[in-house]
Amino acid sequence: MRTTLPLPDFFASLATLRKEKGLRTTLLGIGPMSKRIVRVCLQLAQRRSFPLMFIASRNQVDLQELGGGYVCSWDQDSFIEAIHKLAEEVGFSGLCYVCRDHGGPWQRDSERRDKLAPDQAMEIAKRSYLADLLSGFDLLHIDPTKDPHEPSGSELETVIQRTVQLIEYIETERKSRRLPAISYEVGTEETSGGLTDAAVYRGFIERLNALLGAKGLPLPAFIVGQTGTLVRMTENVGRFDAAAAQALSRVAENHSTGLKEHNADYLADSLLLQHPLLGISAANVAPEFGVEETAAYLDLGRVEQRARDRGDISSSSGFIQIITKKAIASERWRKWMIDEAQDMPLAEAEKDERARTQIVRICGHYLFDDPEVLETIEQLRRNLAVLEIDLDRYVDYRVERSIDRYLTCFNLENLTPKVLGH
Repeated sequence: MRTTLPLPDFFASLATLRKEKGLRTTLLGIGPMSKRIVRVCLQLAQRRSFPLMFIASRNQVDLQELGGGYVCSWDQDSFIEAIHKLAEEVGFSGLCYVCRDHGGPWQRDSERRDKLAPDQAMEIAKRSYLADLLSGFDLLHIDPTKDPHEPSGSELETVIQRTVQLIEYIETERKSRRLPAISYEVGTEETSGGLTDAAVYRGFIERLNALLGAKGLPLPAFIVGQTGTLVRMTENVGRFDAAAAQALSRVAENHSTGLKEHNADYLADSLLLQHPLLGISAANVAPEFGVEETAAYLDLGRVEQRARDRGDISSSSGFIQIITKKAIASERWRKWMIDEAQDMPLAEAEKDERARTQIVRICGHYLFDDPEVLETIEQLRRNLAVLEIDLDRYVDYRVERSIDRYLTCFNLENLTPKVLGH
C-alpha cells in the first residue's frame, strides 16, 4: 500500500497533468474520525480509484506520552498499522497518504487550556512531529498559530519564524536518519490571524519561501488560505467566497504551491462543484463524516426503541441514552457550539431536549471507543439482527454516501490511474 508513488512525486505528476492536460480536480483530505470511516474510505477508494489523504489532528492521533488520540487510542505507529491492516482486509491496492493536520505547538486542546509556555509547546510539537516522521507520515501541516498567550492570534512574522524552525528541525532529523522526502503544508484557516486576503497571502508565501530557500529547506506543497468557510454545530456557518478562493489559488499557483481549504464540511454541492474550477488544490473535511456516522447509529437506535415499544424485541440496548449522557459530560461539544451556547451549564444541557440532540450529533464520534458505548452498540447490533437489519451495512452506507458527494464534485474518480499512468 502507498509505496508506488511518494507524495512529492504524486504532486509533481498532478501538476503536470493540470498544466499539460488541463486537469481540474480538488484533492480531498479526510479526517479519520473513526476506524469505520478509515475502512469505508479504503473500500470506496478501491472502487472509485481515487488517492486517499487521511488528515489526523493531534487530538485524534498522537504519542501516548502526550495523551494519545481519541480515535481508537491510536498513536502514530498504531494508526499506520491500522491503515495497513484494514487495507489488506478490504483488498485496497491504490494510493493512500497519511497526513498530519494542524501539527505544532498548542494543537492539543489540553496544551491551550494549560497555556504552555512557547518553548515548552515547541518542544512538545517537535516530539510529536518526530514520531510522525519515524512512523512514515507523508505530509506534515506546520501550524504554530494557536498561541494562547496571544488572544487575537499569533503575528504572521512569528508564525513564519516558528514554521521555519519546525521545518528545519524535521528536515535535520529526516536527513540524519536517511528517511525519504516528505511534503509540507503551512498556514492556517483561522478567520482571526489567518490568511484571508490575497495580498497578505502573497506576502506570507514570499517571506516564508525566502527564509526556507536561504536555508535550503523544501517549499510547502500546500498553503492554507481562508475561503470563508467555518464549521459550527452541524453546518457550515461561514460564507464561501468564490472570488477570494480564486484569487488565493492564483497567488498559490504563481508561487508553485497549492491552495488548501479547511472546513469544507457541509458545503452545498453547488459550491463544491466550483472548487476544481476555482483552482482549489485540496480541501479538508472531518467533522461531517463523524457526525454522519453518529446520526446513522442514532437512527438505528430509534428503530430499536420503536420495535421494543411494539413488542418486536424484548429489550433495548439503551444506546441513545448512554451516548447522550456521555457526550454531554465530555464537554467536547463546547468548541463546536455558537455564542452563549458554548458556556451552557451541564445541568441545563441535560434538561434541554434540543441541546441534547445537538450535542450528541456533534460529538458522539468522540465516544465510539468508550467501553460502555461499545457494549451498547453490540447489543444494538444483536437486537437489529433479530429484525433482519444489518447495522454495519447501514452505517457503512451512510458514511460512504457522505464521502461520495465530494468525490463526484471534486472530479476525483479514476484520478489514481491518470496520475500513475502519466
